[in-house]
Amino acid sequence: MPSFACPLILTQGDPAGIGPEIIVKAALEGTLAAWGDALLVAGDGAILQRAAALLGVAAERRPAANGEELLRLGSHGLRVRPLSQLDPQQTPFGQLRAANGRAMLDYIEWACAECRAGRAAGMVTAPIHKEAIHAAGCLFPGHTELLAERCGTEQVVMMLAGSRLRVCLVTTHLALRAVPAALTSAAILATIKVTAAALQRDFALPQPRLAVLALNPHAGENGLFGDEEQRLIVPAIERAQAAGLAVSGPHSADTLFHFAVQGRYDAVICMYHDQGLIPLKLLHFDDGVNVSLGLPIVRTSVDHGTAYDLAGSGRANPASLVAAVNMAAQMARNRQGRCAGGCQHAG
Repeated sequence: MPSFACPLILTQGDPAGIGPEIIVKAALEGTLAAWGDALLVAGDGAILQRAAALLGVAAERRPAANGEELLRLGSHGLRVRPLSQLDPQQTPFGQLRAANGRAMLDYIEWACAECRAGRAAGMVTAPIHKEAIHAAGCLFPGHTELLAERCGTEQVVMMLAGSRLRVCLVTTHLALRAVPAALTSAAILATIKVTAAALQRDFALPQPRLAVLALNPHAGENGLFGDEEQRLIVPAIERAQAAGLAVSGPHSADTLFHFAVQGRYDAVICMYHDQGLIPLKLLHFDDGVNVSLGLPIVRTSVDHGTAYDLAGSGRANPASLVAAVNMAAQMARNRQGRCAGGCQHAG
């Protein structure tokens, strides 16, 4: 059982996607059973009940204290905070609807508020559909930007992690041609600092060993293949080293990951999205976790989307969700005093 008093809140994600299915499937497989009452789903009882039926289980919904429901799944159960009342008949799988977007936002906003108030140890998010939340009036690109704004945090780093590799991104969702212009020494240094601080606080690593990648092949080959290394990346590394951080680089990306996977580094600082996610997903395609570093709250997520093409098939894999719950629990335990004196879950 977890050693924290507050619940972990698991947001259901898109009602038309695979989020409800992977939550129910993980519960049925017993992979969430270790957390018991410490796990609370922010979602929709009827949608979760439909997911159970999809998997051949007749789930029973029972009212519980504090406005919650208990979803009985055979010998297993889930605590649910019902924050939407969608009609499954009007919520077809794999279809984008503004009503679903509004529901997703309600789950996220409530979970974030609970975490900020100290009534939750952290939040784990099932996948959302960005177009659906935009249709519901949300102007943020996704979870990370919304949570950063709600928490008043300017610098958040996206980390993708598994048991063998952690990668952190300086730039995220940009066209490749836009990456060089988006890179600055300040952004690289901020990514290094946020990553180091988060690994110390959330992963109990006293002196994280960080490898910073080059942008260009062979680390620019002394300017032959580009000057971003000497102009932008080296100054950021030198400033980080002067601040006492265990940072090295710029390393050539075609060789560095071999050593990172062997355990020489605790995280790899990557200049752009695919530079980090290709090796990460090669190793952790099913069980990778998306972590928002730098927030005052714990937030992890699955490392995949809503999979509209798979929704309703019963074939979705819950491994990333289970890994995200386990990692959030680890992070919550490492944040000493987060729920000092115990927590009272809001009714």
